[in-house]
Amino acid sequence: MSDIETTEWRTSDRAKAAVQLMAGWVALLWVLEGVDHATGHALDEYGIIARDPDSLGGILAAPFLHFGFGHVAANSVPLLVLGFVAALGGIRRFLAVCGLIILADGVGVWLISPSNSITAGASGLVFGLFGYLVVRGFVERKLLAIAVGLTLAALWGGAVLAGISPTNTTVSWQGHLVGLAAGVGAAFLFRPAAKDGRAALTG
Repeated sequence: MSDIETTEWRTSDRAKAAVQLMAGWVALLWVLEGVDHATGHALDEYGIIARDPDSLGGILAAPFLHFGFGHVAANSVPLLVLGFVAALGGIRRFLAVCGLIILADGVGVWLISPSNSITAGASGLVFGLFGYLVVRGFVERKLLAIAVGLTLAALWGGAVLAGISPTNTTVSWQGHLVGLAAGVGAAFLFRPAAKDGRAALTG
């Protein structure tokens, strides 16, 4: 097999893995919302309650829970698209990026959201992946990744700015803002190693 054929196979294999991962991820969100609906919204209590020590577990649970089917539907398409594009760079690195965003966003929401508020939903992760993809190309100095980031900024930049505005009381702008910042940080933290041989999460 030639080097070109090997590269094409690897690219195709990564794309297939990315599709399967994100399809399964979004399907899980819908299944969980179905369970929540069937149980009288019993899962909602596992969201993040600001500064409540008993809700610290919600930091990990909240990105997988939603307040109704409309809520999960609103997050499904951007999560599918952004997750797929990010996962093309390598599944291990993608999962590390998601882990950082989820943890940082959850802690941020727990610390700065209004008292007694409860926050759940994948939008913090969506905003984080957006931030990651927009700046990744500039960090890695890759023209294709820069073009992808600029395209995403043109498509969703306005919605992102609206989502982080403190005047928008219909969403958790705190979660969106912290998620966005965490995604930008992840682009620097998980950038591929330089040619001096340093290790990186690339696969």
